[in-house]
Amino acid sequence: MAAGGSNIAIYGAIGANLLIAISKFTAAFFTGSSAMLAEGIHSLVDTGNGLLLLLGIKRSKQKPDKMHPFGYGKEVYFWSFVVSILIFALGGGFAIYEGIHALQEPTVIEDPTWNYLVLGAAILFEGTALFLALRTFNKSRAKSGNLISSIVRSKDAATFAVIIEDTAAVAGLSIALVGVFLSQQLENPYIDGAASIVIGALLLIVATFLAKESKGLLLGESAHPEVIKEVERIMEHNINVKEWSLPQTMHFGPESILLVIEIDLIEDLELSQAEQTMESLRLEIKQKQPNITQVYIQTTDKLKNNILGENPA
Repeated sequence: MAAGGSNIAIYGAIGANLLIAISKFTAAFFTGSSAMLAEGIHSLVDTGNGLLLLLGIKRSKQKPDKMHPFGYGKEVYFWSFVVSILIFALGGGFAIYEGIHALQEPTVIEDPTWNYLVLGAAILFEGTALFLALRTFNKSRAKSGNLISSIVRSKDAATFAVIIEDTAAVAGLSIALVGVFLSQQLENPYIDGAASIVIGALLLIVATFLAKESKGLLLGESAHPEVIKEVERIMEHNINVKEWSLPQTMHFGPESILLVIEIDLIEDLELSQAEQTMESLRLEIKQKQPNITQVYIQTTDKLKNNILGENPA
C-alpha cells in the first residue's frame, strides 16, 4: 500500500479524534459521566497516536546510509509498537482506573442529553474514519480471507493500526452509550463506572493485539508465501538454474523486501554466462515482484570465483 493511502486514513482519524475528544471532555464536565471521561482520554490518546504514526511514516522514507544500509523502513513498525503501549497504558489503564473510582464514588447523571449528543456524533465521525481506513486497506489486501486474517498478513502497520484503533473507538462509544442509557434509566450510577471498566478492558485487548502484530514486523517477518513461490517459479523456468535453496526474505517496510537466495547453476557454465544469468534473475524478480527492492543471489558452483549478486534499493 502506498504511503499516501496510509496518510489519508491517519489524517482522517486524527481530525475525527481531536474533535471528538473536545466534545467528550465537554460532556463529561457537564454531566460527570465516568464513561464519557474515559472515552475523552481514549480519543485524546488516539489523536496523539495518529501523530506518532505519521512521524513513523515520515522517518521510514529516509534513504539508506552507512549506519542503516537497508534503510529506515522499520521506523513505522517501531512507532506502531509505541502506539500499542500508549493505548494499553494511557487508554486502557486510565479507563479502568476511572471506572474503579466511579464505583467507589458513584455520581448520578441527572441530564444525559450532552452525553447522547456527543456519543451519537462521535459514533458518526469515528465510523466515517473507520470507513476511510477500511477503504484504503481494502485496496491492497487480498480479496480472499476475512478482515482479521488480512490484518495479520498485512505489512502496513500504520494503516492496520488506524483500523484497530477506530474499531475499538466505535465499540467503546457503543459501550459508553449503553452505559449512560442504563445508568440513567435504572437510576443506577454503578453501571456508568462498570461501562468505563469494560471500555478499559477492551482497550487492553486491542493494545495487546496491536503490540503482537507490530512486534512481529519489528523483529523481521518474511514475505507472503505467494511472493516466495513466485521467486521459485522464476528459478524453475530459468534453464541455467539447476537447484536453489529456500528463498530467505525479510520486510523492511510495507513495500520493501530483502531477498537472499543461493543457487546451483548447470555444469560447464562460463563465468560470463553465470554473471549474465544472475543479473537476468535479479531483473526478472524485481519486475515481477516490485516490493522486492534488494536482491542477493549467491552461487555454490565451483566456478573461477564465487559470485555474489547484489542489487541494493
